[in-house]
Amino acid sequence: MTAGIGCLSISTLAAAQPASVGPLITDPVYTKPDQLVDVGGGRRLNLHCRGTGSPAVIFDSGLYDSSIAWALVQPAISKTNATCSYDRAGMAFSDAATRSGTAANDVDDIHKALQIARIKPPYVVVGHSAGGMAVRVFADRYRDEVVGMVVVDGSHEDQSSRSKAIATPEAKLHWDDDLKDTTCMDAVKAGKGEIPKNSPAYKKCVGEPDARFSQAINDASLAYSAKLKYQAAAASELKSFYGASADQTRATRKDFGDMPIIVLTHAPRPPPKGVTQQLQDQRTVIWEQMHNEIAAMSTHGVNEIVPRAGHLINYDRPEIVIDAIHQALAVAAEQATPSSTTAKN
Repeated sequence: MTAGIGCLSISTLAAAQPASVGPLITDPVYTKPDQLVDVGGGRRLNLHCRGTGSPAVIFDSGLYDSSIAWALVQPAISKTNATCSYDRAGMAFSDAATRSGTAANDVDDIHKALQIARIKPPYVVVGHSAGGMAVRVFADRYRDEVVGMVVVDGSHEDQSSRSKAIATPEAKLHWDDDLKDTTCMDAVKAGKGEIPKNSPAYKKCVGEPDARFSQAINDASLAYSAKLKYQAAAASELKSFYGASADQTRATRKDFGDMPIIVLTHAPRPPPKGVTQQLQDQRTVIWEQMHNEIAAMSTHGVNEIVPRAGHLINYDRPEIVIDAIHQALAVAAEQATPSSTTAKN
């Protein structure tokens, strides 16, 4: 299992990449609930929908992240199409989860929310990181409703086993350490539902302000990241990611016909401290190969390598993500248009 995933907050994830001078994301919509939609039993999902026009573009974020992941992408797409991003159960401003944080439960929630909010298909689904697995589950389950897919440095159901196969013996010994780490849940329980700012676990489990966010957004994200509902949902998402979510993704179809599938992959990067160039090259090959496999699920699939971007391409190079969505929309529009040439009798 890839080290360093567990117990990270939204602000920690965003801060993992170099930040620009001054906040890039200032929209106050990310400081409070936007549209709370009851998806069953009084449990509400926070939707952030903008724009008009079909197909509707639906955004799903990575582990522990929320609708803010698309703050630099969604506004551009909303100029021509209906768009919706959302906070998964327990994340940000959605109500606490009442079931495990699996890809299938995520898909069930957002599909119900879209129906209730009257965001009608067809859809182009866009997923970052772990959201890249969820959009495949969505497209498989609702194949007649999905006309395009964009996977932004998406996770793969076999990434853990393939990465472990090339890991050093020492790394293999600690492969599941993040799943066993109870630091964050212990801290939130000790704080009686919220991790105190003076807790030794606060920085690790909640994070620090992100230079890309306004102070108001940072205040809001740090506040909800410290609470039990967020930490419990994050722990469940992590556990499900390598278990149930991977299995659910693995069970999806491998042939999506001619539906456009555009995969974006971060460019090769230097090895981190303690990793040899040879091992880093092997990691790069595996990551790109997994993305090639996803693109190959369609006759209109492509894997594009994105330079000057880390894993958070949606923050680092939002213009590339916007262009990829436009590409998927263009292909979908072309496929929906009857051929201009007709057979002559």
